[in-house]
Amino acid sequence: MQHDPLNDAMSQINNAEKVGKRQCLVKPSSKLIGRVLKTMQDNGYIKEFEYLDDGRSGQFMVTLNGNINKCGVIKPRFSVRKTELENFESRYLPAQDFGVLILTTTEGVITHTQARTLGVGGRLLAYVY
Repeated sequence: MQHDPLNDAMSQINNAEKVGKRQCLVKPSSKLIGRVLKTMQDNGYIKEFEYLDDGRSGQFMVTLNGNINKCGVIKPRFSVRKTELENFESRYLPAQDFGVLILTTTEGVITHTQARTLGVGGRLLAYVY
């Protein structure tokens, strides 16, 4: 029984990256996991991903490029204002301008730098560096 599919997906990616694999199978899939993977792809942490329909819940085949040192989810999912982004950046990322926080906003699933540019807040989902 899975309680947090996003946590399972990030753990699978992190473990495959540590072992040195080039591909990783992330299951089950969801729209949120797909959007987080798209954000990671846009920032260069993964090469590509594709949805594979297995008849039940589906899965993602993720092609890794070796750029992830660590990734994980942020629990509890803190609500964050645009003025508080810097506090959470220093809390979850090892250095300034190194890595990204992924958050869900009214603009969609975006990084903390995009949220700062757009001037929006949201809920923290994950971090990648």
